[in-house]
Amino acid sequence: MAEDLQKRLYGALTEGDERTGSGQVRAFATHFTALTASKLAGGLVDPKLVLSSLLVALGAPGALVGALVPVREAGALLPQLALAAWIERSRQRKWFWAFGAAGQGVAVLGMSAAALTLEGAAAGWAILTFLAVLAVCRSAGSASYKDVLARTLDKGTRGTVSGLAGTIGAVGVLIFALLLSFGIIPGTPQAIAVVIALAGALLILAGLVFSLLNEPQADVQDKQQGLGGVRAVFAPLREDGQLRRYIATRTLLISTALAPPFVVMLSASQGDSVSLGQLGLLVLASSAAAIVSSYVWGRLSDRSSRRTLMFAGMAAAAVLGLAAVVGLVSGGLGGAFGAAGFVFVAKIAYEGARAGRKTYLADMDAHGQKAVYTALSNSILGVMLLLGGGFGLLADLVGPAPVLGIFAAMAAGGALVAAGLREVQAGAQDR
Repeated sequence: MAEDLQKRLYGALTEGDERTGSGQVRAFATHFTALTASKLAGGLVDPKLVLSSLLVALGAPGALVGALVPVREAGALLPQLALAAWIERSRQRKWFWAFGAAGQGVAVLGMSAAALTLEGAAAGWAILTFLAVLAVCRSAGSASYKDVLARTLDKGTRGTVSGLAGTIGAVGVLIFALLLSFGIIPGTPQAIAVVIALAGALLILAGLVFSLLNEPQADVQDKQQGLGGVRAVFAPLREDGQLRRYIATRTLLISTALAPPFVVMLSASQGDSVSLGQLGLLVLASSAAAIVSSYVWGRLSDRSSRRTLMFAGMAAAAVLGLAAVVGLVSGGLGGAFGAAGFVFVAKIAYEGARAGRKTYLADMDAHGQKAVYTALSNSILGVMLLLGGGFGLLADLVGPAPVLGIFAAMAAGGALVAAGLREVQAGAQDR
């Protein structure tokens, strides 16, 4: 009965592919459950909003607050190249994701303990250290997941499972935002620390569930030689023009990830600071955007991830360009409510860029080196994100509005570069 219900749900979500067997149903359910728990936990420990507000409330220095996003984003990407050889030599790669998720959970529990027992700079350093541990553990999962996904789920379902999990996870974050906005969850460091502890438990659960995935053993006979040195690891950059174009597209579309803090900064320039009490409003806008867009972007990615990247880039260029113009003309965006509106639309564009890049890499021909392609592209993006920290210095010099204009131009460029990518989904060329 339960298995029949699973098959019906899976068939409805994947347009009723009759070739799908019970093994695919179980794999879909495992991916969905683990990803949902992971995505919900990620929203509850979002460094852009939740952790930064928590550190401010604990009295941590501003330098530590500003280091949260670079440590989280770049730290999750840069180690992947070093992990690639280890992953490629492993016959089962699910354990990298499973142990990585569990490790993240332990790190998040450490953050919660630090928030409950420490204050000031001590709390800031402790939470930042645990965030660095989380980022490294996350890098193991990110470097291995595309390969596991490609070998355990059929094309046409990979973007769907990610998009559906993103939607359900965002609903959970939305509930958190509502509870925070209405004061049911107090806006205190202690209450936020309890929520963070819940996120840690969810990540450990995600790792346990993913460890149950029935993953076929990978062929590693010819992999060890190809990962013997730096030249071999970087060989795909020289040999695969589509990989270079894909990385260029991702580089330009990092503007969708970097932009939200500058939207908030522009709004605050009118004198309406975004306080801890307004955290619920911003989280509400962000989670609502994920809810209304994640599944749609996922389904579109399964049809054409190239077009998804193009549409996301165009959407980001439009909203960020509008924010830049409004900011230059009026000097702000109308405070927290204006920032929430622009964050909402920018988050929709970000979800599209995220879904498109993940599905494109999962479905593209990686010549048997999926983990290497993933780690290589993610490591390069990690360096770009670190360099992106310079936009904060630029904003201090010229203001946030011109920086948003630069991000809009980058997003438009990303859409143009994505247009030159090959279609990797079956039948997309004919649509």
